[in-house]
Amino acid sequence: MSSLSAPGSLVVGIGTDIIECARIAKMIEKHGELFLTRVYTQQEIAYCSSRKAANQHYAGRWAAKEAVFKAIGTGWARGVQWKDVEVINEIGGKPSIVLVGHAKSHCRQNGIDEIMISISHCRNYAVAFATAMASP
Repeated sequence: MSSLSAPGSLVVGIGTDIIECARIAKMIEKHGELFLTRVYTQQEIAYCSSRKAANQHYAGRWAAKEAVFKAIGTGWARGVQWKDVEVINEIGGKPSIVLVGHAKSHCRQNGIDEIMISISHCRNYAVAFATAMASP
């Protein structure tokens, strides 16, 4: 996915999600590494685990993945998996989406060439908003 939308890009889907940070913390506490490696890529785990408020960052990435599933119109259908959507940080901290596997294939087939993402979190909640863009 490119980092900047081309002039005239079209919005073809939007998605949003909100999650309680405590819910993610409980999943990590209960299932540990099994949960983390099922949902997050190694790069996401390294980033979140290095942060002071790790559970908030994990929750933010969970919300981002859910928002992307909604924006591209797959939900949990069409074989899309958690790790098909990766949240990375560009220089300066801006979050960006990298797609692989079925999510990437689905986007190619549907003309989606960029996913824009915004993530915010506090002690209790994390929220994300995704926009799927296509070239005209």
